[in-house]
Amino acid sequence: MTKLTRIGALVASVALLAAPAMAEIRDTTLRLGVTLPEAHPVAKAARKFAELVEEASGGKIEVKVFPGATLGNELQMQSALQGGTQDLTIGTTTTLAGMVPEFSAIDMPYQFRTTAEADAILDGEIGQALFDKLADKGLIGLSYMEQGFRHTTNSKHPITKWEDFAGLKIRVQPSALYIDMFNGLGANAVPMTINEVYTAMETHAIDGHENSLTAIDANKFQEVQKYLSLTGHSYNALVLMAGKPSWDKLNDDERAVLTEAAKGARDYERTITREQNETLLAKLADDGMEINEVTPEERQRLAERLEPVVAKNTDAIGVDWMTSFSDALAKLR
Repeated sequence: MTKLTRIGALVASVALLAAPAMAEIRDTTLRLGVTLPEAHPVAKAARKFAELVEEASGGKIEVKVFPGATLGNELQMQSALQGGTQDLTIGTTTTLAGMVPEFSAIDMPYQFRTTAEADAILDGEIGQALFDKLADKGLIGLSYMEQGFRHTTNSKHPITKWEDFAGLKIRVQPSALYIDMFNGLGANAVPMTINEVYTAMETHAIDGHENSLTAIDANKFQEVQKYLSLTGHSYNALVLMAGKPSWDKLNDDERAVLTEAAKGARDYERTITREQNETLLAKLADDGMEINEVTPEERQRLAERLEPVVAKNTDAIGVDWMTSFSDALAKLR
């Protein structure tokens, strides 16, 4: 056998050893639903996830993306995942707290100072521990994404201090924590899913809402809201997750494809969200919104006003869990 022939045989044998990984991946179609519209970074990340899965599976696994609450609101899609009638979704940790109360630790008012802190906590032991708790509820966490820091809009007046919330009807996420938070500031908290908010603000059924900059713009809320106040009252994370019935049908190779694609989609979503946040204030101002900062001193007063809410929800979540969460943050700082 010549040297060239031996090299060719070696290459062929290596290829044969690698081949079973691809051979184990079967033709599969998965449905991924998100509530946010096509223009939002989360919907774009869902598309990126589908692309990465297609590429890594050699085209064998197709992920069909359904944006804009086509498959239902977050709670409906989570239920569909548990029941096996839908495969994947990207939802907020806020709604997951209804099943796993410990998720509420992420949304606690003025918990995180930076997105870097949030990344370190969610991609580390705390985030994995939350995924472990989620698995017991029939959902498989694949990666964390973000809405980011949340602010407040309304059609009445700028909010510069907590007293300015008095009497405002503010839409909040369907969450006991957020209801407590805004009622605690003197507003009338109105829990509502995102797909109902535009019409509710347009018809003045509510005065305003709280949300991330990317969600405000993607949903075109600037068309029905005048004032944007940068309260930065909480950080909101998202989870790309699969339903356990769908996950159990996949083999190890197929799961590995989805797991790696979820990490790639996570990094992509965080990057474009943060890039957009750097330019969105100017865009929203150009679109006619009046934007005001909330001073560090007034943010501190907001945080102090919300201390009873933190205490109440700490009891609901569990003191031991909140201590672990706070200790992990303290180590970062």
